[in-house]
Amino acid sequence: MGIDRNALVPYPCNYKLHGVKCSLRTGEITEIRLQNMNLSGIIDAESLCKLSKLRVLSLARNKIQGTVPESISTCKSLTVLDLSGNFLSGNSSVLLQSLTMLKNLKKLNISKNNFTFSQALRGVMIKESTYVLNGIAPSSTAESDNTKTKNYHISLILWVLIFLGIVVILVVLVFLYMRCDRRKAKDKEVIKEVVNYPSPRKTSAAVVDGVCNTEEKSSELFFFMEDVEKFTMDDLLEATANLRKQGICSSLYKVHISSSGVFAVKRLKKLQVGFKEFSETMKKIGNLKHQNVLPLVAYYSSNEEKMLIYKYQNNGSLLTLFENYVEGKRNFPWKLRLSIAVGTARGFAYIYSSSKKGDVIPHGNIKPSNILLNENEEPLISEYGYCKFIDPNKSCLYKDNGYTAPEKTLTEEADAYSFGVILLELLTGKVVEKTGLDLVKWVKSIVREEWTGEVFDSEVANFEMYAFPLLNVALKCVDRLPEERPTMAEVSEIIKEVVNDQEDISPSSMTSFESTPGSMKHVYAF
Repeated sequence: MGIDRNALVPYPCNYKLHGVKCSLRTGEITEIRLQNMNLSGIIDAESLCKLSKLRVLSLARNKIQGTVPESISTCKSLTVLDLSGNFLSGNSSVLLQSLTMLKNLKKLNISKNNFTFSQALRGVMIKESTYVLNGIAPSSTAESDNTKTKNYHISLILWVLIFLGIVVILVVLVFLYMRCDRRKAKDKEVIKEVVNYPSPRKTSAAVVDGVCNTEEKSSELFFFMEDVEKFTMDDLLEATANLRKQGICSSLYKVHISSSGVFAVKRLKKLQVGFKEFSETMKKIGNLKHQNVLPLVAYYSSNEEKMLIYKYQNNGSLLTLFENYVEGKRNFPWKLRLSIAVGTARGFAYIYSSSKKGDVIPHGNIKPSNILLNENEEPLISEYGYCKFIDPNKSCLYKDNGYTAPEKTLTEEADAYSFGVILLELLTGKVVEKTGLDLVKWVKSIVREEWTGEVFDSEVANFEMYAFPLLNVALKCVDRLPEERPTMAEVSEIIKEVVNDQEDISPSSMTSFESTPGSMKHVYAF
């Protein structure tokens, strides 16, 4: 279609800004909603209208003064304009004449300002539109008559333009129908091949705007979840998207599709993989079903672009939970930490046990922001599977972020190391992802000094007798030698034993006790 979807505007759509929404397709601003922001000054319509895709502009309930410039008429994409509750002034007739140039405008609210307008104009506008003009001081009757005449001519012109537009649309539709009819036979085999791809749940798939080359299909949108209302690639790309996270190798968007729901869309970059290999791998991953693995709703693959689509999780991630706890916004009790530890370990054990020998797909990017939480605060492993396609020489893989194993390889042993760091975070309450702390080094130094009890966070200190086995397994996971680390299945079993032991003890016996040399003997020092 002549649009480089991978090109993102450097500013501001690459950053999360309050009240600003951007298009996933173009990266351009589509909505500005800055209500109740105590803004003052005047409206710079000329600058605003340079945003060619701007559909919604809401500056309601601020302290903006002056007039609304006639140049507002150059905001051709506007569908909603809300300037109510400010100190704007001027003649509303002049303003409304400018706004008649906005053919897409469906909702206008300029009430509770200091405009003047004719009483006759008020009646005409309220009857013929969804415009809200209440609370504006009336002007002379002569102006009213003059406005009526102008409105009549404007309406006549609009009807003529609408008629011509319908004629043009009909011509275009006839042309498209004839073109599609010619391509129907050519596309039929491609669509059939994708739809009939074997899957345990008979998932559906579709080719979107694709044409065949000599080797393989050029694009594919493939669904795995039957309880999701299907959508097209155009639905996805036309939806308003909020950029949630921007990285070197990927971008994460929160996308609301009115007919289907809210989704997290992972847009992948710098992948070294062909269309066929990517599709085959995603179909393996998409068919993994486990309570602690975030299910893949769908994927989109073309020669130019790859996207992974998940259901959006409103509870955020383990990183969000850590941050709120550190800032004193919420508690992070031992029982929840233990639940997250056992659920995450169980999810990774399932991933590795489900893979055939020699066909394992390691995660490669385990960190708190990739452990999401569902509505019950149960962990969901996200972003699984695509790291195998990233060029190892790119800086987005094997970063020195505190979670990467020293050997910097894509293996189960490296994943065990990353999980060990997360387990240490749960026990110590210290967050590596935001602070950059070398947590492994810090914990090992405390253990060597035989002050092991000082490792635990205050929420964990009351449960030391159950925390020590987890500290042991965490230290085994972060061993510098990969061959000395336990498998994720072994880790899962150890943590489950801790959970079972705790459930056998009455709450009254779960009291804090002082660390003693005897209790420290069971902690491995490295």
